[in-house]
Amino acid sequence: MLSWVIILRAPRSTVSKESSSDPGPIPHTEPDNSVLCIMDMGCVTTTVPQMLVHLVSKKKTISYIGCVTQMYIFLMLGITESWLFAIMAYDRYVAICHPLRYKVIMSTLLCGSMVAFCGFWGISCALIYTVSVMILPYCGPNEINHFFCEVPAVLKLACADTSLNYQVDFILGFILLLVPLSLIIIVYINIFAAILRICSAQGRLKAFSTCASHITVVSMFSIPCMVMYMRPGSESSPEEDKKLALFYNIISAFLNPIIYSLRNKDVKRAFLKVTGWGKAPE
Repeated sequence: MLSWVIILRAPRSTVSKESSSDPGPIPHTEPDNSVLCIMDMGCVTTTVPQMLVHLVSKKKTISYIGCVTQMYIFLMLGITESWLFAIMAYDRYVAICHPLRYKVIMSTLLCGSMVAFCGFWGISCALIYTVSVMILPYCGPNEINHFFCEVPAVLKLACADTSLNYQVDFILGFILLLVPLSLIIIVYINIFAAILRICSAQGRLKAFSTCASHITVVSMFSIPCMVMYMRPGSESSPEEDKKLALFYNIISAFLNPIIYSLRNKDVKRAFLKVTGWGKAPE
């Protein structure tokens, strides 16, 4: 997570003017990236250590309490992150469309309240997910064909009808994935409409680059999660589930700080120099 340190310590631009020809430096809130950093590190810390132990150990077991705890914490962080992406989209809308009023609108109180809202959804909905899975009877052998304890993988071990659980998963998936994603799409429609009204090509490019990293990160997280949690249980495959889980848990968390760090000119210049792809624009 070294690259998260780079982005969090990178200098923040301040707005000096509001103009349809050039939006000037576009602000954004540091708490957004700080909370996202905590979410990513939390998800990885919850699952990866146990995965590494199982890779080197012949005894690949996890206790019942450990499995429940891992499942709950992973769900809580993932759900919180899903709603956090919607808040980050609104943050970019205010930064691009109302830069001079940014500090007034995105006050510390509002940012704190929105993060608390995300946390509330994460804590409460993760509890519903976890309880609905763990009250089912499990007859054994309790061998999970997965890298860690996750709802779809654990449901396959139940020796009872799980159709209600899959319906609950779909409903919660709609609320926790599609609703935030719909809000993000609506926000970006308004953002792109505002960007197209900017006269200068440099201003449009600056605004688009502010949004590109967020859109990329949201896509990497939301699409695999929707496939994992919203498709019927009969259509799921353990091997496909493992690949999806690796992507939105580990690969996505690894790429997120790199994607956000590339907005910094110094980081972008160093990256292009190392890869030999040319020079970054000044």
